[in-house]
Amino acid sequence: MSPTPTIEQLIAQPIEAIIPHRGTMLLIDAVTSFGAEALTASATVQADAWYADADGAMPAWIGIELMAQAIAAHVALLAMRGGGCARPGVLLGSRSYKALQPALASGGAPLLIRATELLRSEAGHGAYECTIHREDVCCAQAVIKVFQPPDFQSFIEGSFSS
Repeated sequence: MSPTPTIEQLIAQPIEAIIPHRGTMLLIDAVTSFGAEALTASATVQADAWYADADGAMPAWIGIELMAQAIAAHVALLAMRGGGCARPGVLLGSRSYKALQPALASGGAPLLIRATELLRSEAGHGAYECTIHREDVCCAQAVIKVFQPPDFQSFIEGSFSS
């Protein structure tokens, strides 16, 4: 039996080892802190990215995806800390997503995404309070609801047959 990884070992991994997102859909750079109920991740705005507006800024609507990726990282690290791996999950929705400005930041600017768990059920439902900060300025906030079905493939197939 291998020893339980430390928090430092878990967050030192490349982000690709933590969440399944790849290519242009991988928006967060790294996990900067992790605990049983919360995670902070960093992201760097790319002025030439697919999401960039005419000024090279990240529009505020991308915030939902940044938050979802931070949640995915939290769920994955919880599973890894327990010796397993995360089950796939889905974003169910958001309650009162508030973009406090039209763009989160311009190209090259660092962002911090914080996801704090509010609820986790045995059935796989969860809720997180999330914020996105650029330096000391809160750019966006929301409560995000997620679901990790016990059988992801059946869940997806049932979604398309409905």
